[in-house]
Amino acid sequence: MAPDPWISMYDATCYLAQDIAENIHEHNRYLRNGENPAKLNMTVRHQMHSLKEKISQLKQSLLRAVSMHQITQLEGDRRQNLVDELLTRERQLQASFKSDGSEPDLIRSSLMAGGGPQNISNPWLIEEPEEIRGLGFGEIKQQQQRIIQEQDAGLDALSAILGRQKQMGHDIGNELEEQSGELLMLSTCLYLHTYSLENAGPTCP
Repeated sequence: MAPDPWISMYDATCYLAQDIAENIHEHNRYLRNGENPAKLNMTVRHQMHSLKEKISQLKQSLLRAVSMHQITQLEGDRRQNLVDELLTRERQLQASFKSDGSEPDLIRSSLMAGGGPQNISNPWLIEEPEEIRGLGFGEIKQQQQRIIQEQDAGLDALSAILGRQKQMGHDIGNELEEQSGELLMLSTCLYLHTYSLENAGPTCP
């Protein structure tokens, strides 16, 4: 029996989200090692756009299936919960990627703010944020590395959650296939029973 297209799309979306989490993790490793993450920046931005589109497709497909009574209301609610969880993961990934301190060497304050100021002729005249005021460059760098490590821990937890979601999607697909088989068997038995009543033929055991 062919797998449910919605479940297949959901699995692909989970794989993509997990891949994004791993790429952001690698991006942070580049930052810690002082390497240029420009290529990964482009990759993650493209993947985030693709993730947004896939989630939108899941929502639209689910809406059609529910409105056309292709699935039960209970199954529709369960799939909606899966979509909502994916939306939460997307926001978490987006926040983690935007707050990764992608320009750590522009000015001292950008180490904690996650980016340099715009439209300022002399960035060295900017007042430093209170949380880094009076700290040396090395101390600021250590703070940034601690923040990145915390983000890495969060991404590891997110990756585990996505793995569980993927398994849940597989379980749903297997359950649907099993239910379809039972319905087919029931339909066959009903046909044989009806036939036996009308023609005194063999009966369903």
